[in-house]
Amino acid sequence: MHLDLRNNKISGPIPRAFGNLQMLSRALLSGNQISGPIPESLTRIYRLADLDLSRNLISGPIPSSLGKMAVLSTLNLDMNRLSGAIPVSLFSSGISDLNISRNSLDGKIPDAFGVRSYFTVLDLSYNKLSGPIPKSITSASYVGHLDLSHNHLCGPIPTGSPFDHLEASSFVFNDCLCGKPLNKPC
Repeated sequence: MHLDLRNNKISGPIPRAFGNLQMLSRALLSGNQISGPIPESLTRIYRLADLDLSRNLISGPIPSSLGKMAVLSTLNLDMNRLSGAIPVSLFSSGISDLNISRNSLDGKIPDAFGVRSYFTVLDLSYNKLSGPIPKSITSASYVGHLDLSHNHLCGPIPTGSPFDHLEASSFVFNDCLCGKPLNKPC
């Protein structure tokens, strides 16, 4: 079952009862005025593979339980008011398309990448992330599009895959990143 309510000016919080939609596989709710936190009840939708809550007014932390959803492969939370640290569970799950850009997420990028990590899209841009880029990202089995720009990251950009094929635009406007492809010596 698919639910497509994009761009409908829906306002208010996501009702807890939304988690009772057990047959739902796609929930596309972007471009509304949905506010409040992401309810934990969403994790009861065990068939949910695609969750798009981008371009809303959602606030609070990202529930770590989202990373424990068995079939969730696409999670788009772009352009909200989310805050707090990125849950480690998002990087050790089956999520392959992760866009949590344009929020107020802070702390470090979790050093939780491994051979199970497979990302066609990993967009963490326009947040308040700090610290180094974790070297473990080079052990991910695949990272296609990576955007870490517009944060407070610092230190050398790791070498190897996926960094060898990325443009400088993936890293610009950070506090003190250095190395290729920025051509800033460390």
